Amino acid sequence: MPAYVIGHITVKDDDKWAEYRHQVPATLAPWSADLMFRGKTKTVLSGSHVHTDVVVIRFPDAQALDDWYSSEAYQALIPLRTEAADVDLINYEAAL
Repeated sequence: MPAYVIGHITVKDDDKWAEYRHQVPATLAPWSADLMFRGKTKTVLSGSHVHTDVVVIRFPDAQALDDWYSSEAYQALIPLRTEAADVDLINYEAAL
């Protein structure tokens, strides 16, 4: 069953964020993950949402997602991510 990471993002430093975004795809490749969607919030239709951007990444399964997040390659990017943006990453397992 596919697993997804959804990131809710507020960018603090555009240059650092661009650097981080440029490096992430190489960390996804070994886990057969697909960047499904990246965009900016247009309208909050219900409730409240503080972040301005979102990303959705699909993994073949929960184990691949966990392995990607704990990989050396991705862990090395976390300090840059922290400097670049406030990010809430949420792991979802599909239930179709």
